[in-house]
Amino acid sequence: MSRVLLKFSFQFSGYIRHSSALSHTVIMTRTNLFHFPQRSFADDEKSRLPRLNEFGNVENKSKEVFLTVINGYDVREVHKRNHVEFIYGALKQMKDFGVERDLEVYKAIVNVMPKGRFVPRNFLQAEFMHFPKQQICIMHLLEQMEDNGVIPDAELGELLVNIIGERGYAVRRFMRMMYWMPKFSKLSPWPLPTEVPREPFDLAMLAVKRITSVDPSTVISVFSTRDVEDSIDDTWIISGQSPVQQELLASHNKKSPVYIEGAFRIWLRKSSVYYFVLRGDPRPPPDPVETDFDDVSSFSAGNIFRPPVSEVAVQPSVHEQEDGVFYAVCCTGSSGKDSLLSWVRLMQKTNPILGEVPILFKFSSPNRDIVTTDGKNMDGGDQSKTDSQKQDDETAGGNR
Repeated sequence: MSRVLLKFSFQFSGYIRHSSALSHTVIMTRTNLFHFPQRSFADDEKSRLPRLNEFGNVENKSKEVFLTVINGYDVREVHKRNHVEFIYGALKQMKDFGVERDLEVYKAIVNVMPKGRFVPRNFLQAEFMHFPKQQICIMHLLEQMEDNGVIPDAELGELLVNIIGERGYAVRRFMRMMYWMPKFSKLSPWPLPTEVPREPFDLAMLAVKRITSVDPSTVISVFSTRDVEDSIDDTWIISGQSPVQQELLASHNKKSPVYIEGAFRIWLRKSSVYYFVLRGDPRPPPDPVETDFDDVSSFSAGNIFRPPVSEVAVQPSVHEQEDGVFYAVCCTGSSGKDSLLSWVRLMQKTNPILGEVPILFKFSSPNRDIVTTDGKNMDGGDQSKTDSQKQDDETAGGNR
């Protein structure tokens, strides 16, 4: 029995020595032979910076030059080295070249990637994002397309399938964009052109049409301050007023003033326009009618399901809101008080009541000075008052 125990103890001690040596070898193998340095996001940005010079050193920035740089990289780099960094550099420079909304340029950038190399071979590779760096790069490109309102097409989908396969995450995002973006592009009741005009007059005309679209009968008129005597400003005026607004203004109480308020801002994509409104005080609601339900003197069988005539009120129009009745809207070239005075004088031809009611200006300049926390502007002046306290409530005169 003692021999058996002694033999077992020798075997067990040998097993312990072998296990400790094997574990030490595994630790040494993990720490020394397979040590991978971690790469931070800052290192990725540094690796992409040299690729930005390919687009930044170009003087004539146009679509043709941008495509020439992409084709030059495609011819020069046969093995497509650093293609991800090149794509990131191209995406950052698209706005400077004015091609951030061009679908052809996006397809040329995607075409830089090698075909077939990143296609997953099985289901597990597809679900665990095979080649994540390349797929994330493509998803950043698709995200930039979505931000700029660029709707992809079937040709771009074929390129993505040839690059990362049908089950790639970037292809799934492409499919969602193909489904939702055409729907959302036609959903707005106030559609705008892809490129809004740059001229102030055209922008103002587009803004007035969009504001007055709540009433299809609105008539938009274009005036010039030259038609008004003693006018200081020499500019244009775009006015919008409907026949319903003219009737509301004609029934306005002559003892109650009307207000010219502004400047308000409306955004047309990346451009803003200032506009002004001609507003009156809100009209009081009709007095409640006291009904004696016990009085059956005027009872008739035909009026059982019909409300009394005295309780029927006229439905207010879309121009009668809780904060006032809006009579007209306008945009001027200078957004100044003199141009608004000219607007009122020109509107008197179709609205004679404007010469009989007092007109008050609630006019605030659209220009804003930079104000520090101590209440002083950058020029050293005192700006302790807010913009609302500095609004001008000036009477322009009742009998004009």
